[in-house]
Amino acid sequence: MDAAAQTSRPAASGYRFYVLAVLILIYMLNFLDRQIIGILATPLKAHFGLSDTQFGLLGGLAFASVYSTLAIPLAWVADRFSRVWVMTGALAVWSGFTALCGVAGSFTQLFLFRMGVGVGEAGGVAPAYSLIADYFPKEQRARALAAYAFGIPLGTAAGTLVGGVLAAKFGWQTAFIVVGLLGVLVAPLLRLTVKDPKRGGLDAPVIAQPVAAPAATEKPKAPSFGAVCKLLFAKRSFWLLSFGAAASSVCGYGVAGWLPSFFMRSFDLSLIQTSWYYSGIALVGGITGIWGGGMIADRLGKKNKGAYPLVPAIAFLISAPCFILAMNSAWLIGQIIPGGGTQGQALTVAFLIFLIPTGLNLTWLGPITAAVQHLVPPPMRTTASALFLLINNLLGIAVGFYYFGAVSDLLAPTFGEESLRWAIYTGMGFYVLSSFLLIGASRTLKRDWVE
Repeated sequence: MDAAAQTSRPAASGYRFYVLAVLILIYMLNFLDRQIIGILATPLKAHFGLSDTQFGLLGGLAFASVYSTLAIPLAWVADRFSRVWVMTGALAVWSGFTALCGVAGSFTQLFLFRMGVGVGEAGGVAPAYSLIADYFPKEQRARALAAYAFGIPLGTAAGTLVGGVLAAKFGWQTAFIVVGLLGVLVAPLLRLTVKDPKRGGLDAPVIAQPVAAPAATEKPKAPSFGAVCKLLFAKRSFWLLSFGAAASSVCGYGVAGWLPSFFMRSFDLSLIQTSWYYSGIALVGGITGIWGGGMIADRLGKKNKGAYPLVPAIAFLISAPCFILAMNSAWLIGQIIPGGGTQGQALTVAFLIFLIPTGLNLTWLGPITAAVQHLVPPPMRTTASALFLLINNLLGIAVGFYYFGAVSDLLAPTFGEESLRWAIYTGMGFYVLSSFLLIGASRTLKRDWVE
């Protein structure tokens, strides 16, 4: 049988975790290509003469406009055909366009190539959610999806470190080309070694002697797009989960994209120093927060389905003040040490505090994506995930990346080089909004849950 063909046999435990590892690798490449632009902000702005607002459009709208909208038709295809084939093609496309960013000769060309990256990545996430839901039983899904989300801190850290070091030594063009070609080389691994499991195979009860079985050649008909929308849109939990996640993603994507610039402007770090500094924060804080969120939600969710959105809601309320405190580590040191401490001490304190909100910021990934999977029956999961991602990413990436750049330019006449700091302060309100929406979802999720 073709490695990517659909199999109805339950996967062995070892192979199940192999598939998860491959999907994490693909997601890591997804975020590496997506987030590399953050560490390249300074050289790109200098080369093309961009303002913060223009760079916000480049990092947000150029990518998110096609990434979010094309995810739905690609998910529709994945719900009817091989999810593995869809993901393989997506990986090759987004990696190829990332490499092309390295040969862009103008802002317009770079903008169009970033749109191409979004076209490819539109087919990379929703099918993976569906695959994981069919490889892992429901009591393990939040943790499995949380583990899959390790690709975010791994990709962000790799994009920051590899992109920054390559750009500092060989130029930003080389950084784009190297990371893009890496994904093209990995695509065959996914296609040749990952099987497409039976949809809902771990959800449906086992029937020893069914009354009637479909013919061997008969293929179950996938629900129509309209049927998925009709079921999903009628559930209040879907809207609360989607807009709650989107509000947090305005900060999540925006802060992740602009923190490298903040470190260079306000902490006086070089490009290479920022690459090492921020990659460490993203890696350690991100992995800890993602796994903790999935583990806690799986444990509490056995007794109360509302725990899935409630855990990240509490995390977001803690994140906002921690971000502000970390950004003012020099002031904090001054309150502890008479006369103030050294820059090294301030950087160390900032690093340790940044780990907290960086982790809390990502606790939602396992619990919320698991909850969305259970708002619909198994044959609808890929499309439902894409509809969720449409809202989350269109607002999170497009608005988040642009918001901080635009507000930074708006505040520049008053605060000068510190305008980005104040832009990030204002964005913390999105975490508060997200918490209120997710608390609302915790009250409706039990009613909308599909076993």
